[in-house]
Amino acid sequence: MGLSLLVPVTTVGLLIASNLFMTVAWYGHLKFKAAPLALVILVSWGIALFEYVLQVPANRIGHGYFTAAQLKTIQEVISLTVFAGFSWLYLGERLGWQHGVGFALICAGAWFVFHDWR
Repeated sequence: MGLSLLVPVTTVGLLIASNLFMTVAWYGHLKFKAAPLALVILVSWGIALFEYVLQVPANRIGHGYFTAAQLKTIQEVISLTVFAGFSWLYLGERLGWQHGVGFALICAGAWFVFHDWR
């Protein structure tokens, strides 16, 4: 892989992995409502640690190639994509047309963030 692709591929890869951990930390417990809340919080924090271990290097590696606003936009698009898959596959929740429209609008917003207006 050429050096010019190494930074964006590494950044996006780390952001995807970090979002997988964060989604599990935030929403994985919803199938275990009988578990004590204190235990759920501790387990979620433990899982979220791995999110930070991946997110912080992703932002550090990517900043300079991407602006901070672009990094945040990438993270949000990834987060929504991961969450949509998680809610459908793990939680068994139906995704409707309104989710598709909402996601398309967010992607349009991302296009504005990445478009060079000069």
